[in-house]
Amino acid sequence: MTTTSPSPAATGSSGVHRARLGVQRFGTFLSGMIMPNIAAFIAWGFITSLFIAVGWLGNWHPVADLLGGFGNADQVGWQHAMTALAQNPDGKTFPQYVGLVGPMITYLLPLLIANTGGRMVYRERGGVVATIATMGVIVGTTIPMFLGAMIMGPLAGWLTKQMDKLWDGKIRPGFEMLVNNFSAGILGMLLAIAGFFGFGPVFTVISTFLGVIVGWLVSHGLLPLLSIIVEPAKVLFLNNAINHGVFTPLGLQQASETGKSILFLVEANPGPGLGILLAFAFFGVGEAKATAPGAILIQFVGGIHEIYFPYVLMKPVLIVSAILGGMTGVATNALFNGGLKFPAAPGSIIAVTLAAAPAGVGNLLVVYLSVILAAAVSFLVSMVFLLRTRRRDLETAGAGDLSAAIAQTEANKGKSSAAMDALRDSSAATATAGAAAATTAVATDRRIDTIVFACDAGMGSSAMGASVLRNKIKKAGIDGITVTNKAIANLDGSEDLIITQQQLTDRARGQNGEAMHVSVDNFMNSPKYDEVVELVRRQREGA
Repeated sequence: MTTTSPSPAATGSSGVHRARLGVQRFGTFLSGMIMPNIAAFIAWGFITSLFIAVGWLGNWHPVADLLGGFGNADQVGWQHAMTALAQNPDGKTFPQYVGLVGPMITYLLPLLIANTGGRMVYRERGGVVATIATMGVIVGTTIPMFLGAMIMGPLAGWLTKQMDKLWDGKIRPGFEMLVNNFSAGILGMLLAIAGFFGFGPVFTVISTFLGVIVGWLVSHGLLPLLSIIVEPAKVLFLNNAINHGVFTPLGLQQASETGKSILFLVEANPGPGLGILLAFAFFGVGEAKATAPGAILIQFVGGIHEIYFPYVLMKPVLIVSAILGGMTGVATNALFNGGLKFPAAPGSIIAVTLAAAPAGVGNLLVVYLSVILAAAVSFLVSMVFLLRTRRRDLETAGAGDLSAAIAQTEANKGKSSAAMDALRDSSAATATAGAAAATTAVATDRRIDTIVFACDAGMGSSAMGASVLRNKIKKAGIDGITVTNKAIANLDGSEDLIITQQQLTDRARGQNGEAMHVSVDNFMNSPKYDEVVELVRRQREGA
């Protein structure tokens, strides 16, 4: 019997594919630490808008103003007292002295990131040790330690997990709590000390170095060149590693110093994708033209940028449109000093507006201008490319192109998504195939009270699927069913039925093997949902 060795080209291609998947998984892990805490970033952004010296309430002394209205003999004395109270050693006004802005970015946000990272690796126990360890990194530095939190958090969770393996099954009954608490406390103490003396200074140097690079790009007018890396990376789902690993930490540091950051808009600007979809809506053919208007709503308003990736993959030359549009948006913000107070997640025009508005009406207009110009440039460039190939596209009617591009997009991402499912469902060429996709049969041997949609991050596509099933259950008149969405890593065994995409079912089963599991191809419109509703209804009726 003979064997065949893979060719060097195939081996190289496989290596590139594995490397890309590795970067994607890394980016997903980074976004998994950032995304659940976006609400805290938003809260901090609004607080900075109110309480920094140049903020909306920067010169407002509420206590002094209130007492000043009494008009009594001691009014001047009270005002002097309140003025003294309102001044801190740096001479900043009362709202800043309240102490919200600095402590939140110095302690709250990094500790939230670290806790989330630790939980992703080793649940609550890993999160606690990660928080303790990261406190040492924070105190050992002089700048907001987001980068340190994103490294120390998962590292502390992993070390806790390895430590527990040393005496797993070897602890005498009754001593488990004692050993677990003291071991975690001692490890947290050691990591905090190591973070203070070792990791803190190292992370400070790294963060400073990255900040110097960004500052050099800004001072030399080269920041738009980042789009040459970011826009292709978005289509290949490699952007999370760049955006959440570099732009978000540096952007938060800039925002704490200047009140806003342009880095939050390098990747999140919805303009380039909007321009490409508009070009297809006017000058595309076949399925691409028919589906583009719906994709615009999902991309621009919903903030799901991946909806336009298949259109680019269908005509790879359009990556030029995305790059030029992105560069235009970045250049506009750099020229007119536009930026966001906090990360816009998802990259919806609504989220962008909320993140830009606290910095003032002028800043909001600059941000809008960057979106409009980015969309205009990508639209015009895409129009040229589409018109050049329009005759050939009309002859073939774009047959199969969009379906193949959707499949390629999912291959790049390593999984399906609700956005891709919605786009596929709107394509007549794939409607039958999508409905006929094989899915895992629904078991009936467990009473269902809690249904959980699970995906990598526990947001986005799983939230959309949960909303669809929740509405179906409500219309069926069934009460007492909880339908939620979670990250697979957060499944804790309390779930009765777990719904995942086929590629993720094995991982979900590993987290909770006791629950019923349903695999679907389409989070937005799976025939399995009706089976789940019928199963629940029959259980409630005692059938």
